[in-house]
Amino acid sequence: MNHTGVVARTSTLILFDIDGTLLLSGGAGKRALNRAFHELFGVVDGFDGVPVAGRTDRLIFDDALSRARLTVKCELRDRFYRRYYELLEQEIVSPGPRKGLMPGVRALLDDLETRADLTCALLTGNFARAARIKLEHFDIWRYFVCGAYGDDAPHRDALVPVAVDRARQQGISVQLATHVVVVGDTPLDIQCAKAAGARSVAVATGSFDEASLKAHSPDSVLPDLTDPRLFLDLLSTDGEAATGEEDELS
Repeated sequence: MNHTGVVARTSTLILFDIDGTLLLSGGAGKRALNRAFHELFGVVDGFDGVPVAGRTDRLIFDDALSRARLTVKCELRDRFYRRYYELLEQEIVSPGPRKGLMPGVRALLDDLETRADLTCALLTGNFARAARIKLEHFDIWRYFVCGAYGDDAPHRDALVPVAVDRARQQGISVQLATHVVVVGDTPLDIQCAKAAGARSVAVATGSFDEASLKAHSPDSVLPDLTDPRLFLDLLSTDGEAATGEEDELS
């Protein structure tokens, strides 16, 4: 039993990135960010040219401010975030390029949902509210027990421990770092797994191809998530092979 009084069950925690891994919003996020930035700061296309792949929303916003040579106080930041969420709810229903779930995602999530020894959660640079807007639009929010988000830390490397702690609060016992698997489409997803001693499955469905991802030495690389059996085999094989005192979680 954990400190919340919930009886814990031992599980492998699978942490999914969102954009480029689970889905593409068809540019809804960027359109909403640009609209909010224009409304509040008078700057057109303020996020154009700002690197986004694998980075947190907080850092992306900071970059846009820096490029526009703006300094804002916390109150104005909060206003920007609120307006961004409102506009994202509008933009997410609009059509856009390659908009939709990535190949195989729904079938994989359905399979994982039947496994008592596996738990799906989120690890994303999106702010929590933005993540929920996107996932609810595509009807997959319900698959995830918890998450770690761009609100929680500016750098992705700090998010795995946050996700593990929240899973434990939900009654999920995660005993070893090798029982945590980060699934993402960028080198920063691979890096954040390594920083926590977790495993990584890189998927070439975003802006990085398989060769580019392999150069960062993930535990596994897949072209996409269309083969649930292959994905599950990777989890069991890598988990059995990975041992060591340094993998213990506190």
